[in-house]
Amino acid sequence: MIRISQLKLPVEHTPDQLRKKIIRTAHLKEEELRGFSIRKRSLDARKKPELYYVYTIDLDVSHEEKILKRSRGKLTKMAERVYRAPVHGTEPLRNRPVVIGSGPAGLFCAYLLAKEGYCPLVLERGASVRERQKDVEHFWKTGILNPSSNVQFGEGGAGTFSDGKLNTLVKDSCGRNRFVLETFVRFGAPEEILYEQKPHIGTDILINVVENMRNEITTLGGEFRFHTTVTDLIPEENRLITTNGEIQTDAAVLAIGHSARDTFQMLYDRGIPIEAKSFAVGVRVEHPQHLIDESQYGRTDRGSLPAAAYKLTEKLENGRGVYTFCMCPGGYVVNASSEEGRLAVNGMSYHDRAGENANSAVIVTVTPEDYGSDHPLAGVYFQRTLEENAWNAGQGSVPVQRFGDYQAKRISTAAGHIHPCMKGSWRFGDVRGIFPAVIGDSIEEGICAMDRKIHGFADKDVILAGVESRTSSPVRIRRNENFVSDIVPWLYPCGEGAGYAGGITSAAMDGLKSAEAVIKRFTEF
Repeated sequence: MIRISQLKLPVEHTPDQLRKKIIRTAHLKEEELRGFSIRKRSLDARKKPELYYVYTIDLDVSHEEKILKRSRGKLTKMAERVYRAPVHGTEPLRNRPVVIGSGPAGLFCAYLLAKEGYCPLVLERGASVRERQKDVEHFWKTGILNPSSNVQFGEGGAGTFSDGKLNTLVKDSCGRNRFVLETFVRFGAPEEILYEQKPHIGTDILINVVENMRNEITTLGGEFRFHTTVTDLIPEENRLITTNGEIQTDAAVLAIGHSARDTFQMLYDRGIPIEAKSFAVGVRVEHPQHLIDESQYGRTDRGSLPAAAYKLTEKLENGRGVYTFCMCPGGYVVNASSEEGRLAVNGMSYHDRAGENANSAVIVTVTPEDYGSDHPLAGVYFQRTLEENAWNAGQGSVPVQRFGDYQAKRISTAAGHIHPCMKGSWRFGDVRGIFPAVIGDSIEEGICAMDRKIHGFADKDVILAGVESRTSSPVRIRRNENFVSDIVPWLYPCGEGAGYAGGITSAAMDGLKSAEAVIKRFTEF
């Protein structure tokens, strides 16, 4: 296979123009090009409003070596990096492996184990994804929360009700990232996620993908048990205690997600090594999508271009870092609560990203020093305090405040020219009062600084909602180089909840790593 990079065309180009550009740039004859596939496509907006797509293309050509010689260095010979599962181990597997949690980490762990003949048992405290979707929509409509089946818990994990972004900064030399993307496509995701610079799926499509993956896992010998929570473990007996009985296992992958606070507490009580880690908290901000489009594209009409995204970071004089996170073009702010009397928000987009507003989290990094305690679960307690403040500020609904009122430290009485796009009830409240002063002040200063990059970012009518508290896990559950706990040699902490991932793709990749560790150690079941 040979590859051509840095192929640049105006965004309005046709497929025929792309083919002609390939032939011309690669010095090919028409008959020599048997086919091609897009490996990567990114947007070059440096000369806006003149916008270009930049391609990396893999070519299928006749007389490959001959064409490489005459290409004058514009073509590169590439070896396809194909992901492969490791050689199976030799330790007998007396009881099938258990995967605790069915978010991205748990799903991909179970998928690889099932493909390799290990017949995993997947335990999920929440509902199957279709039943969960009904529970979530019922909560948004009525405010009645199901603590086990909501935006945080249930098949597919927290990422199911998000923007479904699949970009990651994790370095990948084994092909896991490509395997994850190809698996998503196999089970129903659009093919462009294989090459877009910032791929995303969207909640509406993710639901189908998750269901299709589960069906494949069960076809391959796996089993799912929903509404089943692990409440305890007996380390010396290789035994899990669940709400639906006890389970004997030789390997349990702990893919519990970042909101399984009761499980964190159980692990701490059992003496499992767990430590507090830094994470971030803040607010969701909403802007008109047309404002972001014009800023990013330099055009009042984006035409065929997708809803524009942004990523902003600021370093404040007080030493705090403020940055945007989980930006949702054309999306919605959602009530993402999972505990009674506590309220958290997140952002969500459908695949078409056709909502009126763009939203993102504007967050401030917090460290164990902010918690005022060195307890391993201090971050959890800190999150809960903020979420209780948010619940009180909105009287059970999502508290909302215009940025101008946030600055003036007064509760808003009406929206300006920007109206909230939300899933779940909302009401005006004291969003600023949710936070300690240093965090609240940092959010204000950060938004004002970001206005220098996107004019209008700090408009007085910008909508703020709180609290964004579930950006990542507040703990890390320690594991060794074999991906297993030193204290419980059959327990494999995994994914975002264990502190080893951040986002759908990195969590899925960590799920593969944990499955590989089980495979390397044991014979198949």
